[in-house]
Amino acid sequence: MIVRERAFGGVAIVAGAWAASCLARGEGTFRRQTDDDASTDAGVVLIDARPPSDARSELPTATPHAVQGVDPPHGPFPGGQLAIVRGNGFSSQVRIWIGGAEIPAPDVVPIDATRAQVVIPAGTPGPADVTTQNADDTSTRSTLSAGYAYDAFYLEPSSGPTSGGTVVSVSGQGTSWVPGTEVFIGLEPCADVTVASATLLTCRVPPAPAGARSVRVRTPDGVSIDALDAYTYGDSDNGFRGGLSGQALAGQLRVLALDNFAGVPIPGATVIADDGSAAGPAVAQTDASGSAIFQGPRFSAPHTVTIAKRCFMPQTFGAVPVESVTAYLDPVLSPKCSPEGDPPPVGGTPGGGGTGTGIQGELVWKSGSEFGRDGWANLPLPKGPEERFVAYVYRAVTDPTRRLEAIDPALAITPLGEGTIGYAFSLTASPGNHTIYALAGYEDAATSPPTFHAYGFGMARGVSVKPGATTRDVFISMDQLLEQALTVSVVPPAPTTRGPDRLSVAAAIRLADQSFLVFPGSPVERSLPFTGDVAFVGLPALTGQLAGATYVTTGSAATGANLGNPKSVNGSFAATTTSAPIPLAGFVEIPRVVRPAAGAPWDAARVELDWAPGGAQVDLVVIDIQSAGGLLEWSITLPGHVRSLPLPDLDALGPELGLYPGTLTLSVAVAHIPGFVYGNLRYRDLTTRAWTAHARDTVFAVR
Repeated sequence: MIVRERAFGGVAIVAGAWAASCLARGEGTFRRQTDDDASTDAGVVLIDARPPSDARSELPTATPHAVQGVDPPHGPFPGGQLAIVRGNGFSSQVRIWIGGAEIPAPDVVPIDATRAQVVIPAGTPGPADVTTQNADDTSTRSTLSAGYAYDAFYLEPSSGPTSGGTVVSVSGQGTSWVPGTEVFIGLEPCADVTVASATLLTCRVPPAPAGARSVRVRTPDGVSIDALDAYTYGDSDNGFRGGLSGQALAGQLRVLALDNFAGVPIPGATVIADDGSAAGPAVAQTDASGSAIFQGPRFSAPHTVTIAKRCFMPQTFGAVPVESVTAYLDPVLSPKCSPEGDPPPVGGTPGGGGTGTGIQGELVWKSGSEFGRDGWANLPLPKGPEERFVAYVYRAVTDPTRRLEAIDPALAITPLGEGTIGYAFSLTASPGNHTIYALAGYEDAATSPPTFHAYGFGMARGVSVKPGATTRDVFISMDQLLEQALTVSVVPPAPTTRGPDRLSVAAAIRLADQSFLVFPGSPVERSLPFTGDVAFVGLPALTGQLAGATYVTTGSAATGANLGNPKSVNGSFAATTTSAPIPLAGFVEIPRVVRPAAGAPWDAARVELDWAPGGAQVDLVVIDIQSAGGLLEWSITLPGHVRSLPLPDLDALGPELGLYPGTLTLSVAVAHIPGFVYGNLRYRDLTTRAWTAHARDTVFAVR
C-alpha cells in the first residue's frame, strides 16, 4: 500500500493506491472530517496526526503557466488538422509553437485558461516540442518536450467505404520505399502496392468494419513505420478507387472485376479485349478472385476492354494503354437478379457506420474581456423588428455551382443560444475529415421564407469525425467579414439551334483539398446570348485560414429553366484577389452524336461522336447508355482523341449481358482536365468534380 499523509484539521489521511488513482481521474475528493459527520469517502482511513507548524508547506506547488499536452497527440507531417492544446495559465492572447514554428494567430482559438484550439502547422516527421506563451510575456513561456509527433506518412484519401477497394496514395517524408514494400491497414494487407518513388506509393485498401485503423508500411528489409488512426472506414463518395493503372502494355493485360456495392470480386464475368485487328477480340472469364489475364504479343498495343456479367451493368474502357484495369460494376436492381425474387440489398454507399455522427462546438468572437462571451459586434445592426441576428454552420461541398443549402430557421444560432466562450452549434457529418464554415448576419422574418443577409465568416478545417461518434469542442473564430466584391467577365459559347439558351455563373472559394465554400447570391442567371460582366458581393478575403485558397468561377451555358442539356460548363478560371475581373472563356464545344442517329434504330455495334473545332481541349469522353428506363446502363469511357469506337456484341457472348430492347438514352460528356493522363484514370475522373470544363448532350435511339 502507498501511504500519503497530509494535515486537514488535525487529521491525516491515508489512502490506498487505488484511491489515489481515483483522485487523479477526478472520481473522488478528500474531505475534512467536519464536512460530513455521516460518512467518509470509501477507501480513506482517518488517523490522528499532529499537524506541522505551517500546513501550507505541505501543499503541492503548481506551475502557474504550463503546457500539458495536445489532443490528438500526433498527425500527418503536412499539418492542417484541428487539435486542442491543454495546459494552464493561458490568456486570451496565448501564442503557440509546435516544432519551433509559431502557429498564426488566426489558427489559434483560445477557449479558456486550460485549452486552446489550433490548426496544426506542417512539420518534420518525429517528435516536436510544444511551447506556449501569453502575448509577449516571456515569464509565461512553457515548453513540453516531444509534446506532439508528426507521422512519417499520410494517406490520400484518408477515408473510404467499409467494402474496401479504395485506391490510396501513401506519401512519406524521409522514407526509402522500394519495390516489394508492403502496406497494412489494421494489420490487413493493402493490395496492388505500386511504388512510384522512395516517398510515394499506391495500393488498394482491404475491406473492414467502420472505424479508424492504424497503417503500417514495411520495406523488404523488415523496417516498419506506423501511423495511428491514419485511415477511417465509413461512408464515402470520394471516387478514388478503380480505373486504369500500371506500366504501358508490354504483352500482358490484367482485368479485375469488383462489385461496386459489396466491394467483393465478381467471378465468371465476361471480359472482351479488342485491338481492332483482324484477329478479332480476345474473350476470357474472370476467376474466383475476379481476375482475367490476357497474354501475348498483341497485348503491347492499346485495347478496348469491356467487362459484363448477367445482373451487372457493363463497362467499357476504350484504347486502354496500360497493363491493369480495375472495374467496379453496379448490380442490376431487378427481382430476377435475386434467388428470392427480391431486389439485391444494396441501396446506397457501402459502409454505414456513420449513423448518429456529427460535430458540435461554438462560434467565437473576439472578446473585450478575458475569455468573455461577447459577440456579433462586427456585424451591422438589424434594421427593424422583424430582423434578428442569426448564424448558420455549413459543410464544404464538392460542387462550386451548388446553391447555399437552406437550413431550418429553427436551427439558427442566435445571441440567446447556449455556450461557454461562444454560441453553440451542432450539425450532422459522415465519418472522415471535414471542413466546416459559419456565416453570421441577420435574418428578415418579414419575407417568406426569411431572407438571410450574411456579413461575418469563420472556418474550421481538419475536423475529424469517427464512425458512430460525435466530435465535440470545435470552435470557429468569427472575426472575418464578407467584404469582398468579385467581377466575372464572361464569353459564353455560341448557342446552337437546340440550345443552350441561358447562362448561370457561380463564384466560390476552392480550398487546398479541392472542396469548395459557397455563399449567398450565387449562382446568377442571365439569358443568352450574353457577353459582359457578372458581379458577386459578399465574399471573404483570402487571409487567415483562407490563405492559400482561391476564388473560382464557373459558368454554365445550359438549356431550359432546369439548366439541362445541351450544356457547356466551364470552371477553369481562378484568382487570389478581387482587384481585377476574372475572365470566363474557352468553353468546351457541345458534343454531337453521329451514330446512333437521334430517334433512329441502332444495332449497338458502334458509337460515333463529333464536336465543333475551337473551345477547350477534350481530354476525356464519358458515354452512358440507359435501357429499360435506366434499369441497365452501359458506361463507356474514352480518351479525348477517340471519336469512333466499335462495341462488342454482348448478346452473342451470353444471355442478358447487353442492353435491353426498346428506347435507349445516350448521355455524352466531353471533358477538359489539365494535366490528365488517361493511363492513370480513376473513377473520380469520371465525375464533374474532376473536370475544369465539360459539355454534354442527350439523344434517344431505338434498339
